[in-house]
Order: sequence, then C-alpha cells, then structure tokens
Amino acid sequence: MTTFNIPNMSCGHCKATVEKTIHAIDPEAKIEFDMASRKITLDSRTHPDNVQTALASAGYPATLA
Repeated sequence: MTTFNIPNMSCGHCKATVEKTIHAIDPEAKIEFDMASRKITLDSRTHPDNVQTALASAGYPATLA
C-alpha cells in the first residue's frame, strides 16, 4: 500500500479522474480516497513513479505521503 498526497483533488470530478487515470495503468488497482485530506491509499503492482507520472499528466501531481 502506498499513500499519495494529491493537493489538486477537491471534488467528485477530481476523484473520478484520479480513479480513471490509475485504472488505465493498473485495472486491478484498489484505491481508497480521503477527500478531506486530499490523499489516496493505493494497492497496486504499478511502481509509484509510474503512478505519479500518470497523475501529473492528468493534471493531478502527487507526492508520496
């Protein structure tokens, strides 16, 4: 499990975009969202660097928490 801070994630549309972006690179990924703290916890086989690159390309730069 990896936790990411995603400061630009603030609404349901943001959540949907983040989810779609991650599932595009790992359809089996499990994502837990904490919208209040703007964090996700991710269970994925994809390397965190690849997740960060994909999220940044989608407009949601993320840092490891």
